[in-house]
Amino acid sequence: MFGSFTKSSRPPPSSRSRRRVLAEWRRVDLTEAEIARTTKARPIADVLPNVLQGLRLEKKQAESQILTLWTQAMDPVVTAHAQPTGLHKGTLFVSVDSNVWLDELSRYRRREILERMQHLLGRTMVQKISFRLG
Repeated sequence: MFGSFTKSSRPPPSSRSRRRVLAEWRRVDLTEAEIARTTKARPIADVLPNVLQGLRLEKKQAESQILTLWTQAMDPVVTAHAQPTGLHKGTLFVSVDSNVWLDELSRYRRREILERMQHLLGRTMVQKISFRLG
């Protein structure tokens, strides 16, 4: 009749023009919501190991136990004047309340304290110890 162009031989509309027409017809653009709905969900078993590794829970648990282990392993006189404040890259940071105790611990008891903490937490966790006034 008017040529060989029939309904079945029309080229499909591009997805961009289709989205534009639908947005005009709806009077709202739902493109992002539609794309989000088509995104495939991943099983939790695939995601969870990476999340847990990123949180470094084992390391944080060991760090939180330092204060408890410190009070158990150290002499009560030492714990009255010095408390661990953090662990970063293998260095245990300990705050000491006076210059006298800072001198005592850093000169005479450093090796003993380091060995005790390494015995409790492991040599890779505690490699050095740093005493600071504060």
